[in-house]
Amino acid sequence: MSIYVLDASAMVAYLAGERGAEVVEALLNDTNSLCYAHSLNLCEVFYDALRATNEPHAEQTIKDLYDAGVMERHDMSRDFWHSVGRLKARGRISLADCFGIALAQKLGGEIVTSDHHEFDPIVGLSIVSVRFIR
Repeated sequence: MSIYVLDASAMVAYLAGERGAEVVEALLNDTNSLCYAHSLNLCEVFYDALRATNEPHAEQTIKDLYDAGVMERHDMSRDFWHSVGRLKARGRISLADCFGIALAQKLGGEIVTSDHHEFDPIVGLSIVSVRFIR
């Protein structure tokens, strides 16, 4: 079973039908894959939708992700957030992306993103496997 952790950029691309949405959709539809998102990354999608529209639409956006097969993880043990803190201390990775990376590490999965700005610098460090959707 393949494990994927979606960051906010991948989820937004999927929801908006942006370039790369087909990659996320294929992962969600693959019966040999599990797709997760940390609560913090879902919060990013929620507030992005809320800024653009309204509360009911933002709630529906998150429901659409759940309905598509995204499974929410709430990991926040001391060991977990220490892992997040260690990642954040290493460099210029957003805190939210550090949560996604730490979750992918914990689950032995691959992080899925469109965000080259944040993730290109870590690809060569072998911190986590990264799949760019575009």
